Amino acid sequence: MRLVSSLALLLTAILTASPELIADDKEPAKPKKPAVEMNDAEKAFAELMTGADLVGSFSVDGRKGTPKEDRYTISKAEKVKDGKWMIHSRVKYGDVDVVVPVPVNVDFAGGTPVLSVRDLSIPLLGKEFGACILFDGERYAGTWSHGKVGGHMWGRIERTRTESSVLPNPDPAGRDKPEKPASAPKE
Repeated sequence: MRLVSSLALLLTAILTASPELIADDKEPAKPKKPAVEMNDAEKAFAELMTGADLVGSFSVDGRKGTPKEDRYTISKAEKVKDGKWMIHSRVKYGDVDVVVPVPVNVDFAGGTPVLSVRDLSIPLLGKEFGACILFDGERYAGTWSHGKVGGHMWGRIERTRTESSVLPNPDPAGRDKPEKPASAPKE
């Protein structure tokens, strides 16, 4: 038993040792790959979007009535390479509640970021998603599409609140309404 404990301790020490301690003396340790370089506008966009909620409304082309409320929670925005970004977004739609990395294009009109996607597939939600969204200060506005349906979206950017206070992204079809408990009177 002492031998097993000693071997486990030794294995743990080897696996957690600093790479510099176990590297071959003939070959220097490789430096970490530097992060993708960002200009000031890109840094400001990454900071604005990381830990942010997009809180606003959307309309559906051809439908009359009051615009619907929506919310998108962004945990992280990171530049992958020139013009290509990964937006880690919480998707809450019906029974689905996951953080999904969404590949997007981000271009800048002067210093104004414009995010766009075309024919995007999102796991668990479907395909043919599209959007073109302009960010101006702490406001956003743009267009969206899902297949043949589309419309406008707009709102403000807020810092993400604690998990217990985050509101779900409302399901436009009303499928996210809680079911009545079995003991509730039937209508």
